[in-house]
Amino acid sequence: MDLDNLITIITPVIIILGTIIWVEIVRDCYHALSHYWQPLYRLHSWHHKVFRPDLTAVSEDIYRKAHWYNDLPEALVMLTLSFIPGLIFSWQTIPYSWVAWTGSLYTLTFLFGAIARGAGVPYVDELTDLTHRPGDFTTLPAPWFVNRPYHWRHHFDNQKAYYSGTLTLVDKIMGTALSLKGKTIGVTGASGTLGLSLLKELHLNGAKVIALTSQDKQINLEIEAQEIPIKTLTWQVGKETDLIDELTKIDILIINHGLNVHQERSEKAIIKSYEVNTFSGWRLMECFLKTVKTNQDKVRKEVWVNTSEAEVNPALSPLYELSKRTFGDLITLRRLDAPCVVRKLILGPFKSNLNPIGVMSADWVAKQIIKGAKSDNRNIIVTINPITFIVFPVKEMMQTIYFKLFTKARDKF
Repeated sequence: MDLDNLITIITPVIIILGTIIWVEIVRDCYHALSHYWQPLYRLHSWHHKVFRPDLTAVSEDIYRKAHWYNDLPEALVMLTLSFIPGLIFSWQTIPYSWVAWTGSLYTLTFLFGAIARGAGVPYVDELTDLTHRPGDFTTLPAPWFVNRPYHWRHHFDNQKAYYSGTLTLVDKIMGTALSLKGKTIGVTGASGTLGLSLLKELHLNGAKVIALTSQDKQINLEIEAQEIPIKTLTWQVGKETDLIDELTKIDILIINHGLNVHQERSEKAIIKSYEVNTFSGWRLMECFLKTVKTNQDKVRKEVWVNTSEAEVNPALSPLYELSKRTFGDLITLRRLDAPCVVRKLILGPFKSNLNPIGVMSADWVAKQIIKGAKSDNRNIIVTINPITFIVFPVKEMMQTIYFKLFTKARDKF
């Protein structure tokens, strides 16, 4: 196939996808605006009156009104703005301008669906309202396409987040693909440099933070020249099960503790490195995953694991690399069947007690971690090394495929 034929095939496909993405962006922006502009919210509020937490409708009457007052106006706005690409392409006599009307045809499915649901046509909701079907969740919130668990959070986690309807693109850009407001978040290694920075940044984002530390002292946050005491739990490596009652109350667990023996290579250093950097975090994660039981747990609970850039790059500390790399491999394996979202934090060298020659600020790293999580990145890379952004995703993808092929799946739900 020559280049001209390839362009002939690819060009209309790109135009079709572009017009569909355009109307999806329109829909999500309209939805977000509905939560901030009162005249639109009067209509949109009907949508939030409809469902109970199990996604059953409060009443048939309210369900039908919600589609007349919310879904129909939304579809009409989508349809109106869907004409823009077609008009521009036709006016400029751009080749394949006829396919630029695909977005309008696509929008008609939403328009007719809203009318049918508002009119009470039997069974049409089962075909056209997939994100509001009742029943147990059999999947986790999806990273790129909106599914039932993802959209459930818009109704019952935070109504000023999770705006996307089909693609999660707008939420990722706006930083509303994960809401931290009101969530209880525990951070291990809380007395360390990054632990303190994470606690502070999470607090500023409206989370209820809990410090988990091996040091017997109260953790306080210094914000605007004020000392703010936070709930502090003292625990020890090897006694992870002692935290099970507290883990039940936590929405997001950030496993951040570790140690660096630097140039040591003794038997004691090997055992200590693996015990703290690998097996302690793994046991703690398993304890936390056992607390995931309900639909709400599946969509609200998460684990964030600081596995480090050492997964793919030298850290000038062999035992730190080996123990962190093993931990990272175990996380990759475990999240194939995890009952909640598991994120990896792939962090480059930041200045701390573990790494006094680090070049990044822990406060800046913490801000980037929170920004990545709110954009629903499942692998959050924060580093000055551009190679990591290329090597890590390839390594993670290949390893995930390998684990899927040569291990047995276990029940997730």
